[in-house]
Amino acid sequence: MASEAEKIEIENFTSPGHVYRVDRVKYEAMREALLAVLPPAAPGLTVAEAKERLLPLLPQDLFPEGAKAGWWLKAAQLDLEAKGTIEREASKPLRLHRKT
Repeated sequence: MASEAEKIEIENFTSPGHVYRVDRVKYEAMREALLAVLPPAAPGLTVAEAKERLLPLLPQDLFPEGAKAGWWLKAAQLDLEAKGTIEREASKPLRLHRKT
């Protein structure tokens, strides 16, 4: 388990003002992978498409065979949305793209 020194606070787009403390290394790996696969403009990718594309980019020592990648993807997505780095489109299914 990571020590408190290895944790960072992330935000949640759907719960403004609420922060979560998570493992810094796993979060940063997921954040980097997610931003690498999301296009800079609409129509963006569905969350399932983003996950499929980012799985090969994740370090196997942190996410062996994609373990827990779904949870970390959602955590990174909501944090990046709260920070204004990515945005969701008003579509079903939900589509995401980097904010320009």
